[in-house]
Amino acid sequence: MKKYNLAIVGVTGMVGRKFLEVLEEKQLPIDKYYMFASARSAGSVINFMGKDYVIEELTPTCFDGKDIDIALFSAGGSVSQTYAPIAAEKGIVVIDNSSAWRMDPNVPLVVPEVNPEEVLNHKGIIANPNCSTIQAVVALKPLYDKYGIKRIVYSTYQAVSGAGVAGYKDLENGIKGEEPKKFPHPIFSNCIPHIDSFLDNGYTKEEMKMIQETKKIFNDNSLRITATTVRVPVYNGHSESINVELKQDFDLEELKNLLANAPGIEVIDDPVNNQYPMPIKCNGKDQVFVGRIRRDESVDYGINLWVVADNIRKGAATNTVQIAEKLIWYWQNES
Repeated sequence: MKKYNLAIVGVTGMVGRKFLEVLEEKQLPIDKYYMFASARSAGSVINFMGKDYVIEELTPTCFDGKDIDIALFSAGGSVSQTYAPIAAEKGIVVIDNSSAWRMDPNVPLVVPEVNPEEVLNHKGIIANPNCSTIQAVVALKPLYDKYGIKRIVYSTYQAVSGAGVAGYKDLENGIKGEEPKKFPHPIFSNCIPHIDSFLDNGYTKEEMKMIQETKKIFNDNSLRITATTVRVPVYNGHSESINVELKQDFDLEELKNLLANAPGIEVIDDPVNNQYPMPIKCNGKDQVFVGRIRRDESVDYGINLWVVADNIRKGAATNTVQIAEKLIWYWQNES
Protein backbone atom coordinates (compact mmCIF):
# COMPACT_ATOMS: atom_id res chain seq x y z
CA MET A 1 0.00 0.00 0.00
CA LYS A 2 1.32 3.40 -0.95
CA LYS A 3 1.99 5.78 1.93
CA TYR A 4 1.61 9.54 1.96
CA ASN A 5 3.09 12.54 3.74
CA LEU A 6 0.87 14.75 5.85
CA ALA A 7 1.32 18.17 7.43
CA ILE A 8 -0.62 19.74 10.28
CA VAL A 9 -0.84 23.52 10.32
CA GLY A 10 -1.88 24.92 13.70
CA VAL A 11 -0.82 21.79 15.55
CA THR A 12 -0.64 23.46 18.99
CA GLY A 13 -4.26 24.68 18.96
CA MET A 14 -7.30 22.93 20.42
CA VAL A 15 -8.30 21.37 17.08
CA GLY A 16 -4.69 20.77 16.01
CA ARG A 17 -4.06 18.62 19.05
CA LYS A 18 -7.30 16.80 18.39
CA PHE A 19 -6.05 16.11 14.85
CA LEU A 20 -3.18 14.17 16.42
CA GLU A 21 -5.53 12.20 18.64
CA VAL A 22 -7.79 11.22 15.74
CA LEU A 23 -4.87 10.44 13.41
CA GLU A 24 -3.37 8.12 16.00
CA GLU A 25 -6.68 6.29 16.29
CA LYS A 26 -7.31 5.99 12.56
CA GLN A 27 -3.81 4.92 11.52
CA LEU A 28 -3.97 6.28 7.98
CA PRO A 29 -1.24 5.16 5.56
CA ILE A 30 1.06 8.08 6.40
CA ASP A 31 4.83 7.82 6.04
CA LYS A 32 5.95 11.25 7.27
CA TYR A 33 4.32 13.92 9.40
CA TYR A 34 5.22 17.61 9.45
CA MET A 35 4.13 19.94 12.26
CA PHE A 36 3.65 23.69 11.73
CA ALA A 37 2.54 26.49 14.02
CA SER A 38 3.22 30.18 14.68
CA ALA A 39 6.62 31.60 15.54
CA ARG A 40 5.96 31.44 19.27
CA SER A 41 5.55 27.65 19.11
CA ALA A 42 8.32 26.98 16.59
CA GLY A 43 11.17 24.90 17.97
CA SER A 44 9.10 23.17 20.62
CA VAL A 45 8.70 19.41 20.47
CA ILE A 46 5.57 17.28 20.20
CA ASN A 47 5.66 13.55 20.85
CA PHE A 48 3.30 11.79 18.48
CA MET A 49 2.94 8.01 18.15
CA GLY A 50 6.23 7.48 20.00
CA LYS A 51 8.25 9.91 17.93
CA ASP A 52 9.38 13.47 18.69
CA TYR A 53 8.54 16.15 16.12
CA VAL A 54 10.02 19.63 16.16
CA ILE A 55 7.38 22.22 15.34
CA GLU A 56 8.34 24.39 12.39
CA GLU A 57 7.30 27.99 11.92
CA LEU A 58 4.62 28.57 9.29
CA THR A 59 6.21 30.80 6.65
CA PRO A 60 5.75 31.33 2.89
CA THR A 61 8.67 28.96 2.24
CA CYS A 62 8.06 26.33 4.94
CA PHE A 63 6.62 23.80 2.47
CA ASP A 64 9.61 24.04 0.13
CA GLY A 65 11.62 20.85 -0.36
CA LYS A 66 9.05 18.70 1.43
CA ASP A 67 7.08 16.05 -0.45
CA ILE A 68 3.77 16.75 1.33
CA ASP A 69 0.59 15.25 -0.10
CA ILE A 70 -2.05 16.58 2.33
CA ALA A 71 -2.06 19.45 4.82
CA LEU A 72 -4.67 19.74 7.58
CA PHE A 73 -5.16 23.42 8.45
CA SER A 74 -6.68 24.71 11.67
CA ALA A 75 -5.00 28.04 12.31
CA GLY A 76 -7.75 30.57 11.66
CA GLY A 77 -9.25 32.15 8.58
CA SER A 78 -6.63 34.83 7.92
CA VAL A 79 -3.78 32.33 8.17
CA SER A 80 -5.60 29.97 5.83
CA GLN A 81 -6.28 32.71 3.28
CA THR A 82 -2.56 33.46 3.17
CA TYR A 83 -0.99 30.03 3.35
CA ALA A 84 -3.51 27.58 1.87
CA PRO A 85 -2.96 28.91 -1.69
CA ILE A 86 0.82 28.71 -1.17
CA ALA A 87 0.52 25.06 -0.18
CA ALA A 88 -1.91 24.29 -3.00
CA GLU A 89 0.45 25.82 -5.57
CA LYS A 90 3.06 23.27 -4.46
CA GLY A 91 0.70 20.38 -5.18
CA ILE A 92 -0.42 19.89 -1.59
CA VAL A 93 -4.13 19.24 -1.01
CA VAL A 94 -5.22 21.52 1.82
CA ILE A 95 -8.13 20.46 4.02
CA ASP A 96 -9.05 23.63 5.85
CA ASN A 97 -11.01 23.85 9.09
CA SER A 98 -11.57 27.63 9.06
CA SER A 99 -14.41 29.61 7.50
CA ALA A 100 -12.08 31.11 4.87
CA TRP A 101 -13.00 28.89 1.92
CA ARG A 102 -16.35 27.36 2.78
CA MET A 103 -18.51 29.45 0.49
CA ASP A 104 -15.96 29.78 -2.31
CA PRO A 105 -17.67 28.26 -5.37
CA ASN A 106 -14.38 26.69 -6.45
CA VAL A 107 -13.83 24.92 -3.11
CA PRO A 108 -15.78 21.77 -2.21
CA LEU A 109 -17.42 21.76 1.23
CA VAL A 110 -17.35 18.16 2.42
CA VAL A 111 -18.94 15.94 5.04
CA PRO A 112 -17.88 12.38 4.15
CA GLU A 113 -21.20 10.79 5.20
CA VAL A 114 -23.09 13.25 2.99
CA ASN A 115 -21.13 14.26 -0.14
CA PRO A 116 -17.83 12.30 -0.22
CA GLU A 117 -17.55 12.46 -4.00
CA GLU A 118 -16.97 16.22 -3.73
CA VAL A 119 -13.38 15.61 -2.57
CA LEU A 120 -12.56 14.82 -6.20
CA ASN A 121 -13.63 18.30 -7.31
CA HIS A 122 -10.93 20.15 -5.41
CA LYS A 123 -8.52 22.60 -7.02
CA GLY A 124 -6.02 22.26 -4.19
CA ILE A 125 -8.29 23.21 -1.27
CA ILE A 126 -11.14 21.34 0.43
CA ALA A 127 -13.18 23.08 3.13
CA ASN A 128 -14.39 21.54 6.37
CA PRO A 129 -17.85 22.93 7.26
CA ASN A 130 -18.87 24.74 10.41
CA CYS A 131 -19.13 22.40 13.41
CA SER A 132 -22.84 22.98 13.91
CA THR A 133 -23.55 22.38 10.22
CA ILE A 134 -21.63 19.09 10.11
CA GLN A 135 -23.70 17.27 12.72
CA ALA A 136 -26.93 18.66 11.30
CA VAL A 137 -26.37 17.50 7.72
CA VAL A 138 -25.24 14.03 8.83
CA ALA A 139 -28.63 13.64 10.55
CA LEU A 140 -30.54 15.19 7.65
CA LYS A 141 -28.89 13.28 4.79
CA PRO A 142 -30.96 10.06 5.03
CA LEU A 143 -34.18 12.09 5.29
CA TYR A 144 -33.21 14.26 2.33
CA ASP A 145 -32.52 11.20 0.18
CA LYS A 146 -35.64 9.25 1.18
CA TYR A 147 -38.36 11.87 1.58
CA GLY A 148 -37.00 15.17 0.28
CA ILE A 149 -36.78 18.25 2.49
CA LYS A 150 -38.82 21.42 2.08
CA ARG A 151 -37.89 23.46 5.16
CA ILE A 152 -35.49 23.31 8.12
CA VAL A 153 -35.59 25.23 11.41
CA TYR A 154 -32.30 25.07 13.33
CA SER A 155 -32.11 25.95 17.03
CA THR A 156 -28.65 25.26 18.46
CA TYR A 157 -27.22 25.02 21.96
CA GLN A 158 -23.48 25.33 21.40
CA ALA A 159 -20.68 24.54 23.83
CA VAL A 160 -18.00 27.05 24.80
CA SER A 161 -15.24 24.94 23.23
CA GLY A 162 -16.66 26.06 19.90
CA ALA A 163 -15.13 29.45 20.72
CA GLY A 164 -11.71 27.92 21.32
CA VAL A 165 -9.55 27.98 24.42
CA ALA A 166 -10.73 31.50 25.28
CA GLY A 167 -14.35 30.36 25.36
CA TYR A 168 -13.46 27.39 27.51
CA LYS A 169 -11.65 29.66 29.96
CA ASP A 170 -14.59 32.08 30.14
CA LEU A 171 -16.74 29.29 31.54
CA GLU A 172 -14.03 28.04 33.90
CA ASN A 173 -13.34 31.56 35.16
CA GLY A 174 -17.01 32.47 35.27
CA ILE A 175 -17.64 29.68 37.75
CA LYS A 176 -15.12 31.48 39.98
CA GLY A 177 -16.95 34.77 39.54
CA GLU A 178 -14.52 36.37 37.12
CA GLU A 179 -15.63 38.63 34.27
CA PRO A 180 -15.73 37.21 30.71
CA LYS A 181 -12.96 37.97 28.25
CA LYS A 182 -14.19 36.13 25.16
CA PHE A 183 -17.96 36.46 25.33
CA PRO A 184 -19.93 39.75 25.60
CA HIS A 185 -21.72 38.47 28.72
CA PRO A 186 -21.02 35.90 31.45
CA ILE A 187 -21.57 32.38 30.12
CA PHE A 188 -21.73 30.62 33.49
CA SER A 189 -25.38 30.13 34.51
CA ASN A 190 -26.43 31.89 31.32
CA CYS A 191 -27.39 31.39 27.67
CA ILE A 192 -26.21 33.90 25.07
CA PRO A 193 -28.24 34.03 21.82
CA HIS A 194 -25.27 35.45 19.97
CA ILE A 195 -22.53 33.48 18.18
CA ASP A 196 -20.21 35.46 15.90
CA SER A 197 -21.10 38.99 14.80
CA PHE A 198 -24.54 40.33 13.92
CA LEU A 199 -25.38 41.11 10.30
CA ASP A 200 -27.71 43.72 8.80
CA ASN A 201 -30.53 41.17 8.48
CA GLY A 202 -30.54 40.56 12.25
CA TYR A 203 -28.99 37.12 11.97
CA THR A 204 -25.51 36.30 13.23
CA LYS A 205 -22.74 35.03 10.97
CA GLU A 206 -23.03 31.63 12.66
CA GLU A 207 -26.70 31.41 11.76
CA MET A 208 -26.07 32.39 8.15
CA LYS A 209 -23.19 29.88 7.97
CA MET A 210 -25.57 27.08 8.84
CA ILE A 211 -28.12 28.25 6.29
CA GLN A 212 -25.69 28.76 3.43
CA GLU A 213 -23.48 25.74 4.13
CA THR A 214 -26.44 23.36 4.32
CA LYS A 215 -27.60 24.49 0.88
CA LYS A 216 -24.10 24.12 -0.55
CA ILE A 217 -23.49 20.66 0.92
CA PHE A 218 -26.81 19.37 -0.43
CA ASN A 219 -26.32 21.36 -3.63
CA ASP A 220 -29.88 22.57 -3.24
CA ASN A 221 -30.70 26.28 -3.16
CA SER A 222 -34.42 25.52 -2.99
CA LEU A 223 -34.11 24.52 0.68
CA ARG A 224 -35.89 26.94 2.99
CA ILE A 225 -33.84 27.28 6.18
CA THR A 226 -33.81 29.49 9.25
CA ALA A 227 -31.56 29.32 12.30
CA THR A 228 -31.06 30.60 15.83
CA THR A 229 -27.71 29.77 17.44
CA VAL A 230 -27.14 30.02 21.18
CA ARG A 231 -24.01 29.66 23.33
CA VAL A 232 -24.69 27.62 26.47
CA PRO A 233 -22.62 26.86 29.61
CA VAL A 234 -21.48 23.43 28.44
CA TYR A 235 -17.77 22.73 28.01
CA ASN A 236 -17.98 20.45 24.99
CA GLY A 237 -20.66 19.04 22.71
CA HIS A 238 -23.14 20.95 20.58
CA SER A 239 -26.87 20.18 20.80
CA GLU A 240 -29.41 21.06 18.14
CA SER A 241 -33.17 21.00 17.92
CA ILE A 242 -33.92 20.49 14.24
CA ASN A 243 -37.45 20.85 12.92
CA VAL A 244 -37.84 19.47 9.41
CA GLU A 245 -40.71 19.72 6.97
CA LEU A 246 -40.41 16.83 4.53
CA LYS A 247 -41.82 16.70 1.01
CA GLN A 248 -43.76 13.49 1.55
CA ASP A 249 -45.35 11.49 4.32
CA PHE A 250 -43.44 8.92 6.34
CA ASP A 251 -43.87 6.04 8.71
CA LEU A 252 -42.28 7.08 11.99
CA GLU A 253 -40.71 3.70 12.77
CA GLU A 254 -39.37 3.41 9.24
CA LEU A 255 -37.83 6.88 9.60
CA LYS A 256 -36.20 5.93 12.89
CA ASN A 257 -34.76 2.78 11.35
CA LEU A 258 -33.50 4.79 8.40
CA LEU A 259 -31.57 7.06 10.77
CA ALA A 260 -30.31 4.16 12.88
CA ASN A 261 -28.82 2.46 9.81
CA ALA A 262 -27.28 5.58 8.27
CA PRO A 263 -23.48 6.07 8.37
CA GLY A 264 -22.15 8.12 11.25
CA ILE A 265 -25.42 8.18 13.20
CA GLU A 266 -26.32 6.56 16.50
CA VAL A 267 -29.96 6.76 17.54
CA ILE A 268 -30.68 7.11 21.27
CA ASP A 269 -34.44 7.41 21.49
CA ASP A 270 -36.05 5.69 24.47
CA PRO A 271 -37.95 8.45 26.30
CA VAL A 272 -39.74 5.98 28.59
CA ASN A 273 -36.36 5.19 30.14
CA ASN A 274 -35.05 8.77 29.90
CA GLN A 275 -32.65 7.85 27.11
CA TYR A 276 -31.80 10.62 24.64
CA PRO A 277 -28.59 12.26 23.39
CA MET A 278 -26.74 14.61 25.75
CA PRO A 279 -23.36 16.33 25.45
CA ILE A 280 -22.04 14.61 28.57
CA LYS A 281 -22.60 11.21 26.91
CA CYS A 282 -21.22 12.21 23.49
CA ASN A 283 -17.93 13.69 24.62
CA GLY A 284 -14.92 12.13 22.89
CA LYS A 285 -17.02 10.24 20.33
CA ASP A 286 -17.20 10.59 16.56
CA GLN A 287 -20.82 9.69 15.94
CA VAL A 288 -23.71 12.08 15.51
CA PHE A 289 -26.35 11.15 18.09
CA VAL A 290 -30.05 11.55 17.29
CA GLY A 291 -33.05 11.25 19.58
CA ARG A 292 -36.40 12.79 20.61
CA ILE A 293 -37.61 11.74 17.16
CA ARG A 294 -41.26 12.68 16.87
CA ARG A 295 -43.80 14.05 14.44
CA ASP A 296 -44.39 17.77 14.23
CA GLU A 297 -48.17 17.67 14.17
CA SER A 298 -48.46 21.34 13.20
CA VAL A 299 -47.57 20.58 9.56
CA ASP A 300 -48.41 17.72 7.19
CA TYR A 301 -44.98 16.07 6.96
CA GLY A 302 -43.04 17.45 9.92
CA ILE A 303 -40.44 15.75 12.09
CA ASN A 304 -38.50 16.93 15.16
CA LEU A 305 -34.97 15.73 15.87
CA TRP A 306 -32.58 16.33 18.79
CA VAL A 307 -29.02 16.06 17.47
CA VAL A 308 -25.85 16.05 19.61
CA ALA A 309 -22.17 15.65 18.70
CA ASP A 310 -18.71 16.39 20.01
CA ASN A 311 -17.98 19.65 18.20
CA ILE A 312 -14.20 19.39 18.49
CA ARG A 313 -14.08 15.82 17.20
CA LYS A 314 -16.84 15.27 14.61
CA GLY A 315 -17.41 19.00 14.27
CA ALA A 316 -13.78 19.73 13.45
CA ALA A 317 -10.87 17.29 13.78
CA THR A 318 -12.57 13.99 12.93
CA ASN A 319 -14.42 15.35 9.91
CA THR A 320 -11.17 16.86 8.59
CA VAL A 321 -9.29 13.59 9.04
CA GLN A 322 -12.20 11.68 7.48
CA ILE A 323 -11.90 13.92 4.42
CA ALA A 324 -8.19 13.03 4.20
CA GLU A 325 -9.09 9.37 4.63
CA LYS A 326 -11.64 9.57 1.81
CA LEU A 327 -9.19 11.42 -0.44
CA ILE A 328 -6.56 8.74 0.11
CA TRP A 329 -9.15 6.04 -0.59
CA TYR A 330 -9.97 7.64 -3.94
CA TRP A 331 -6.27 8.00 -4.79
CA GLN A 332 -5.67 4.34 -4.03
CA ASN A 333 -8.65 3.23 -6.09
CA GLU A 334 -8.17 5.51 -9.09
CA SER A 335 -7.23 2.63 -11.32
